[in-house]
Parts: sequence; C-alpha cells; structure tokens
Amino acid sequence: MSAWTTDQIPSQTGRTFVVTGANSGLGRVSAAALAKAGGRVVLAVRDRARGDEAAATMTGDVEVRELDLADLASVRAFAEGWSGPLDVLINNAGIMAVPKGTTVDGFERQFGTNHLGHFALTVALLPSITDRVVTVSSDLHRRGKIVLDDLNFERRRYTAYAAYGQSKLANLLFTLELERRAQEQGSPVRALAAHPGYAATNLQTRSANPIGRAAMGLANRLFAQSDAAGALPTLYAAVTDLPGGSYVGPDGFAGMRGFPALVGRSAAATDADLARQLWTASEQLTGVCYP
Repeated sequence: MSAWTTDQIPSQTGRTFVVTGANSGLGRVSAAALAKAGGRVVLAVRDRARGDEAAATMTGDVEVRELDLADLASVRAFAEGWSGPLDVLINNAGIMAVPKGTTVDGFERQFGTNHLGHFALTVALLPSITDRVVTVSSDLHRRGKIVLDDLNFERRRYTAYAAYGQSKLANLLFTLELERRAQEQGSPVRALAAHPGYAATNLQTRSANPIGRAAMGLANRLFAQSDAAGALPTLYAAVTDLPGGSYVGPDGFAGMRGFPALVGRSAAATDADLARQLWTASEQLTGVCYP
C-alpha cells in the first residue's frame, strides 16, 4: 500500500458518491478527487453557499445538497430526497473539541453530529447503497470511552476532547456493527473506516478557546501534513478492494502522517458486544432502525 496517491485512483465513471462535509477540508479534497476520476459526486453540506463555492472549483459531475447532521429532520429530508443507487457513502463531516452544547434534537454536539447524524443518514440510505460506507474516525478514538447510560454527558464532567474521543470511538464501533449486520444478511455492502492522521484543516482551528485555536493553528503549520495527504486514507478506503471492517490510516510516524495503509485500533473499538449495544442505543435516540 505504500506511496499510494490520487494518481492511482481508477476510473470512477458510472459510480455515485455522497461526501458529507464536502465544502472544506478533507471532504472537499476527497470530493474533488472522486469527481476528477469520473465519479458523480454529491456534496452534502450544511451551508449551501459554501458548498456551491466548493463545487465551482471542481472538475466533473458535482452536485450540492443541503444536509445538517446536527438536525435529524435535515437528515431525514436528505434521505427521503435521494433516488437511485448510491455506490459509496463517505461519512466525513465532523466537529472537533468544541465547547459543550447540544444539537437541535438535544444530543451532545460532538456525539450528535459526528456519530448520531451519520448513523441516521447511513441507515436511512442503506436500501440505496450498493458498494460501501466509509466513515472517518480519528486516532483520538483511543482517548474515548463509551458510557451507554450517559452518552450525552449529562452526568459526566464534560471535556471537549473526551466528548470528541467518544464520538470517534463511536464511529469505529458503528463500522464494526454495520459490517457484522451486512455479512449476517448476505449484503454486498461493506463498512470501512479511515483516519487522516494529523492533517492541517480548519477543523482544529474551530475548536475550544482562542488560546487553544491559536496553538492548534501553530501546530498545523509546524507538524501537520496537508489536507490533500490527510484525505488519502479516506480515498483509499473508498475506491480500492479492501475487506469490510478495514481501518485505513497513514503509515508514517506515530500514525500522524504518511501514505494510506491498514492500521490498528484500540481494544474498545473491536468490542463487538459494545458495538451492538451502541447500535441499539443509537436506534433508540434517533428513531432510525436498520432495515
């Protein structure tokens, strides 16, 4: 897998992709690369104007549709408006280490956006998905802990990175259980996950307090790889023939940078029983059930 780049993306002509959060950062890079390779790419974005601006810079068949993952009504509207086959869903959008707050539906913001929004979107779109679901996690999932009776930090002390870690661990457990269910039903759909390592995007500089944002901005300039490099694991997971359940990340220093490769995950991220319990809780919270 070493030295894999976007130059090795095979033709995607005839294939349809949905990329959440495709107006900036890793999502924008991924969408542009897939469209350049001939794919039909739908940019699923919260801000239509910013999505249109991003689409105008891309070559190929691109379309912009509104999607706010922090609002289940928006997720339902997007899914209900979908028609025709969808080859690949890329669950890329997310927020990172933000102050405590809630989504429209009352969920802790990071868990609600990063996990529950993508959970509801994926399950609602499953009848249309023909190939795979790629969900973007983070190596910071290793700092996360799933507390099933307090997923929204109503009793625990809230810290921005603890909540972010929980949401990213949830992404991997979601992938694990989705793959199990697909295999059990004999479905051709594969569930995969990816993480970008330490990539310089606007995600970090929107987090926490002003001092934290400044520190992250400086670290981005000094240590991070580019957003183009950070998108490679997602793209690799989306277009190459990998087994379901695969987790792709950078192969370089401490998993922070490098070319895409299959990588390891924490013990908690491989806990099949916890994955099932989280799935049940996610269905109850969102009201969206596996078909």
